[in-house]
Amino acid sequence: MTELPERGIATRKVCFILSKARQFDAKEGVTDPASGSNASDDGMVDVLEDDRSDPVEHELKSFIHDLDIDEQVDLVALAWLGRGDGTIADWSTLQSDARYAHNTRTAAYLMGLPLLSDYLEEGLSLFGETCEDFQAE
Repeated sequence: MTELPERGIATRKVCFILSKARQFDAKEGVTDPASGSNASDDGMVDVLEDDRSDPVEHELKSFIHDLDIDEQVDLVALAWLGRGDGTIADWSTLQSDARYAHNTRTAAYLMGLPLLSDYLEEGLSLFGETCEDFQAE
């Protein structure tokens, strides 16, 4: 068996981001802009709306922003790996490319990827890891 490369971001952190990205991906545009009704009366549809005060978006952006540069680089490289931009053998190249492209908008870039949670999940699987151990937490 070939030895897997090392990542600079812990699986626990990737799984947290993956979970929040799934919550964020489930959001949709405002469907009831004049909603003033009770949430239980309108089927809780407002909780699935994406608005500027969305706590999931804020939490995800803050968490990614608070990662150190190496963690941000590896998170981007992991998303690219999961997207199919390379194989596990290309990990060091993906890391180098992500480091070269790194800037202060990492969170916005990642959150702009429509399938971020799927990409991260696939990237982890290529490292032989899953988030199952962290789902119960």
